[in-house]
Amino acid sequence: MDDVDRAQVVNEDFQAFVLQQQQAGREPGNYTGSACLDCGDEIPTARRLAVPGCRRCINCQTLHEHWRI
Repeated sequence: MDDVDRAQVVNEDFQAFVLQQQQAGREPGNYTGSACLDCGDEIPTARRLAVPGCRRCINCQTLHEHWRI
């Protein structure tokens, strides 16, 4: 699998996520849930207040950021 194929997979995953959010009646990027998208654990209230719209708990967000680098 080359870079173009990987980019296509990422794009398809993103489109599926956006479609799922729209069907659930939420705008993509305006996540208001209290469960982490990755692990499903409750996002602490303090984090949700400090970072409005956060979609991941601190541990999963840290892993997500390190993966992207």
